[in-house]
Order: sequence, then C-alpha cells, then structure tokens
Amino acid sequence: MNAVKQFFRDVKPIEYVIFLGSVAAILLSFFLTKNTDYLQLTASLIGALALILVAKGNVAGQILSVVFSVFYGVVAFYRAYYGEIITYLGMSAPIAVLAVVTWLKHPFHGNKSEVTVNHLKWWEYPTILAISLAVSVAFFFILKALDTANLWWSTVSVLTSSMAMILSVRRSPLYAFGYLLNDGVLIVLWAIMLPQDRSCLAMVVCFVVFFVNDVYGLVNWLRLLKKQEEINRRQKTGDGASC
Repeated sequence: MNAVKQFFRDVKPIEYVIFLGSVAAILLSFFLTKNTDYLQLTASLIGALALILVAKGNVAGQILSVVFSVFYGVVAFYRAYYGEIITYLGMSAPIAVLAVVTWLKHPFHGNKSEVTVNHLKWWEYPTILAISLAVSVAFFFILKALDTANLWWSTVSVLTSSMAMILSVRRSPLYAFGYLLNDGVLIVLWAIMLPQDRSCLAMVVCFVVFFVNDVYGLVNWLRLLKKQEEINRRQKTGDGASC
C-alpha cells in the first residue's frame, strides 16, 4: 500500500495530463470512427500507460511493453503487417523482458521505481547501428518472402525498432529518440491503410499519442540523468543529499 501511495505521489501533473490526454485521444478516435476492433483499443491503452511509465524510468513500463507487444502483434496479423508481428512478438517482447531484468538490476540508489540512467561509450553507438542494419537486411528478405504489405516501410520499422529496443536495454536516454523515429514510421504505415480500412485511424492516432509520450520520455530521461549525476556528485563530495 505504501508503494502505491508513493507511486502516485511521484507522478507529476504533466504526466497526468499526458496520460489522460492520450487516453482521451485514443477513445475519441476509436468511437468516432465506429471502430469495433476492441483489440486495437486495448493495445493502444496499454501502450500509452507503458510509455508514460517508461518515460519515468519505472520498470513497470517495460513489463507492460511485453503485454502491448502481444496485443499489437495480433492486430498487425489481421493487416498482413508481418514485419510488425515478427518485430513485436519476435524482438520487442523478448527484449522488453531483458530490459525488465536489466532495469531491476540497476535501480537508482535502491529505488526500484527509477532506473539508473546509463552513459554509453562512444563505440556502442556505431555498434548498435550496425546490429540494427544487419537485422533489418535479414528481415527484408524474410518479409519479402512472406509478401508483407508495404515492405519498405515495414523494413524501416524493423530498423528503428531495433535501435530503440537496444538503447532501452542499455538504459540510454536516446531510447526515446529511437522510438520517436519508429513512431513516425508507424504513423505512415497505418495511414497507408486508411483508404481501405477506416478503422486504421485508431492506430494512426495511437502512434501520434506514442510520439507525444516519447517526446516527454526523451526530455524526462535527460532530466533524470542530470538529477542523478548531481546526487552522485554531492554524495562523492560529502554534501549530503539523498534520492
């Protein structure tokens, strides 16, 4: 009970605004288009909650990301977006599980609701890019063989997702930048389907909402990095201060 109270005390007004605004946008787009695919709705709402928690550096967000990956993979299956199925069920879900383990191992000063933000070494960035490109090239041929809809956009989605997921496991603030790129790709990917299926508007709005959440995630993680560095500096110099 104390943990629950502490959680709500830690939620900032801006985070309530972003989350409630996200929920409102998702519900409005769903019901205004007379959408009946409640799987889409469920996936979108779970994703919005997951993102605001991840933006806070809370490991619960990664746990919900696993759940979102399953729901979203099923939604993508019915649109023949096999790249999204493979990406989210084959990569996102397992990597989110790995992120859960990693984040639990690196709480900031014992506070399990806030992960320690990591400084990556310079060589990790080109390595992450190289791994993501290699995965994307391999996926291109797999997706082509599966006759995936909008093959090129689906491949770019694999690339941006791979970068974002690896950066998330490594606890880098740039995870959010990777997801911002991925959100943009997914907005296009689902917008392409709108002329054939108006219900796809719900997924377009979903990823617009995700884009807003990831902007906040990037800003907040940079703030967390600065705060954590200051606390560590004060403790090293004996100025006191606790987290």
